[in-house]
Amino acid sequence: MELVQHLDDKLLFAVPKKGRLAERCTELLVGADVQFRRSNRLDIAISTNLPVALVFLPAADIPTFVGEGKCSLGITGHDQVEESNVKVDDLLDLGFGKCKLQIQVPADGPYSDPKQLIGKTIVTSFIHLATTFFTELEGKQPGDKLDTVIKYVGGSVEAAVALGVADAIVDLVESGETMRAAGLKPIGTVLNTSAHLIASKSPSHPDVLQILKSRIEGVIASNRYVLCQYNAQRKDMPVLLKITPGRRAATVAPLEDDTWAAISTMVEKSRIAEVMDQLASNGAEDILVTHLANCRV
Repeated sequence: MELVQHLDDKLLFAVPKKGRLAERCTELLVGADVQFRRSNRLDIAISTNLPVALVFLPAADIPTFVGEGKCSLGITGHDQVEESNVKVDDLLDLGFGKCKLQIQVPADGPYSDPKQLIGKTIVTSFIHLATTFFTELEGKQPGDKLDTVIKYVGGSVEAAVALGVADAIVDLVESGETMRAAGLKPIGTVLNTSAHLIASKSPSHPDVLQILKSRIEGVIASNRYVLCQYNAQRKDMPVLLKITPGRRAATVAPLEDDTWAAISTMVEKSRIAEVMDQLASNGAEDILVTHLANCRV
């Protein structure tokens, strides 16, 4: 890490070095044309086409390095940002790495409501978020001593109940399979989370930061949307434009026949089949869908 001291001419971009977000972050950087080569033994990679240095860090540490250190940009979970309680600019919800920070209790136990856990022992690696949640649940002020005991465990949190350390846990849950295998069930959600692009309040290279933000927005949009084009009679357009309003507005172009128009609009991938059915049922013709490799939005 001593190399960081000699990178004043680079924007430092912190990304997860391993875990659930790392692979998706690498794909995102490739889509944004941030070219780099990383040695297996180094946690820093210099971009070959941009004045950017990638710094590979544990996801939990990234908010601190962005909010209080020299890193200008970072990608980490929204849960880690909230847990760190560090001031950063939250630029984008990247839409991947979605999961929930949940309260989990024994599936065959007596608890069905988080209020029943007041005065009990909770184990978590999210001390700040768990403390905030139970402070509000107990109706106390921040800093007051809690009746609930909250203990920190860095890993294998789901085993804490079975091993007799806790009455319940607060931990991240994706599919829920791990929790069910540990004999646990959810009774409350502390936070919904996903990967976010965050920035320093005082970035070192604002111009480069804006370029990266714009590129990443384009990659996210191209993954989320398709371009839908169709022809329609102008008399049908009020109904059709309600079906395909676009991200901001649809593009309408005239055709040689004045009673017809060509319409181009962005539609969410997850809805495109339904949208095409609705368009066809309401008079649209020549409906075409184009997948986006990249874009700027």
